[in-house]
Amino acid sequence: MRIALIGSADFGKATLEAFLDRGDEVVAVFCPPDNPKSSKPEVLKEAAIARGLTPLQFASLKSPEAAQAMIDSQADICVMAYVLQFVPQELCKIPKHGTIQYHPSLLPKYRGPSAINWAIALGEEKTGLTIFRPSDGLDEGEVILQKEVVIGPDDTLGKIYFDHLFPIGVKALLEAADLVVAGKHQEIVQDESQANYEGWFDANAAQIHWAIHISQIYNLIRACNPAPGAWTKFGEQKVQIYDCHKHVAATFGAVKGKPGEVTQITLDSFFVTCHGGQIEVLKAKGAAGKVNGAELAKELNLQVGQFFAL
Repeated sequence: MRIALIGSADFGKATLEAFLDRGDEVVAVFCPPDNPKSSKPEVLKEAAIARGLTPLQFASLKSPEAAQAMIDSQADICVMAYVLQFVPQELCKIPKHGTIQYHPSLLPKYRGPSAINWAIALGEEKTGLTIFRPSDGLDEGEVILQKEVVIGPDDTLGKIYFDHLFPIGVKALLEAADLVVAGKHQEIVQDESQANYEGWFDANAAQIHWAIHISQIYNLIRACNPAPGAWTKFGEQKVQIYDCHKHVAATFGAVKGKPGEVTQITLDSFFVTCHGGQIEVLKAKGAAGKVNGAELAKELNLQVGQFFAL
C-alpha cells in the first residue's frame, strides 16, 4: 500500500513507523514547517529523515505546491495523524482512495481540539476514537471506524491518551486504511442531533474554583493532568495541581473548614476544602517546579486555616 501521511508530534511519528514496520510504502510525509521559536526539531520530521524519507514542509497545504506533491506521490490513500494545518478537500481527494483522519472522541461528540480534556472534565465514563473522512468542517466527516475506551473514576488525561487512545488509535488507522483500500468499509454520516463542538481547553478553563462541588474540581484536575495543569492561586503565587485524592464528606460532622481552606498538612500532602469534601494535593507545581504536596506547602509557608483563592 502506498501511504501519504500528514501529521506531527509523537502520534504522527508512531503512525509513520507502524505503516513502515508492517511493510507499507510511505510515499510522502507532510509535516509543519520548523518553529523558529523552538529549539526542538519536529518529531515527525526527524522520524521521516531517520527512515530515509524527505519530509515535506509547506507553509500552507492549500498551496499548488502541496497539491502537486500529493499528485506526484501517487498515493493509494492519505492518512492524517495529529494534524495542525488546515487540509483542503482538493488535497484530501487526490489519493486513489481519498483520505482518512484520526480524532480522539466518539464523533459527533466532542468535536474540536481538546476532546479528551472536556470529556474527563465533564464526568464522562467513556470516550473513544474515530477514524473518519475529513471535510472542510472540523471533525464533521463520515465515520469509518470507532473504538470505545472506558474512563475510570480516577483516570487522568495522560492515562487515557498515552495508555489507550494513542496506541489504539495508531492500530485503528492501519485497520481503517486496509478496509478503505480493499473497499470493505462503510461511511456513516454523523448524527447532528448528538453533536457538540468544544474549543481549546486553555488556562481559563483549567482554573480551580474551590466553591464548586468536589466532583467537578476532581474531574477538572484529572482532565488537566499533565496539561495544561489545573491551577489556583495562593496570594499572588500561581499553583498548578496534578496528582490528588478526592475525600468525600459523608456526614455533616465530617465537613472541615470552608471552601478554599487548608485543613491539614501531612508528610506528603495537604488538604483543601470544597463543597462535598476535601481535595488532598499529592503533586503540584509552584515557583520551584513540580514537587509533592508537603514540599509545596513548605515552599509557600502554608499553614492550616489559610485559604487559596476561590
